[in-house]
Amino acid sequence: MTSPLKGKPMSEQQLLDAVLDLAKVLHWRTLHIRPARTDKGYRTPLQGDGVGFPDILACKGTRIIAAELKTGKNKFTPAQVDWFGALADAGVATHEWRPADWHSGEILRVLSGQP
Repeated sequence: MTSPLKGKPMSEQQLLDAVLDLAKVLHWRTLHIRPARTDKGYRTPLQGDGVGFPDILACKGTRIIAAELKTGKNKFTPAQVDWFGALADAGVATHEWRPADWHSGEILRVLSGQP
């Protein structure tokens, strides 16, 4: 899918920004953990079992959503699969979202609570 503003494929950062902005407008509380650039490259300072944690964790009322954002042919890592399984087992709604889900309105549908 292409970004309507740039005529290029939507990047993961553009998708992340769009989802977080929409979630804010719809009154979700969100968490995204960003890596920081160090002299050894990008690192995400985590403690515990953070490797593979979804890109977005959002809650509103009694709903909790975990979303992993992917572009192109990117696939889940084994650590991401493990996190999604653990979160789903705990009753968290898990979603893999791609630019096509943004353009089709699927992300809006989910965050709006529509069936």
